[in-house]
Amino acid sequence: MTTAIFTFTFLPLFLLFSSTFTSITANNVISETCKECAQKNPSLSYKFCVTSLQADPNSQGADLRQLGLISMKLVQHNVTNTRRFIKHLLKNEELDKFVRMYLDDCLDLYTDAIPSIKQAVKDYKMKDNRHANIEVSSVAGAATTCEDGFEERPGLVSPLTKRNNEMFQLCVIALRIINMVSSPFY
Repeated sequence: MTTAIFTFTFLPLFLLFSSTFTSITANNVISETCKECAQKNPSLSYKFCVTSLQADPNSQGADLRQLGLISMKLVQHNVTNTRRFIKHLLKNEELDKFVRMYLDDCLDLYTDAIPSIKQAVKDYKMKDNRHANIEVSSVAGAATTCEDGFEERPGLVSPLTKRNNEMFQLCVIALRIINMVSSPFY
């Protein structure tokens, strides 16, 4: 009799608390991951990290390894959209010749970044974190190289600054998570 009372009284309470704990834990994984990422790289905004990861519906309930894959998918999406945006800008016939030249360079960099991030995702899924790290690093390099090109010419303003900065931050998130899951303490 006491077992039946215990089951009917405490089981619903247990289920309520365990489901609440699960959602808190899921949000904590993102929060703690972003805290770690921002602490290790001051160029990364904690708020940007949290907002970016939470934007993916799969992040709710994700563990650290799954967040790594989500972060790389965000990089992949950003690479594709930025490449498309550059192509759109290049259609403008009235572009300054130097802006056009640097946009052409950026188009090449972002075009090369597509197979790199796809390979990073494959490597990460195969738990080849070292190679995933190398590939994501090359994508981060594409964003910074693109932005640096515009700075070579005094007075030239990059139309890609925001996109390049976001790309770099997304890569920092992915790289930090790759390093976290590669840790022997993970």
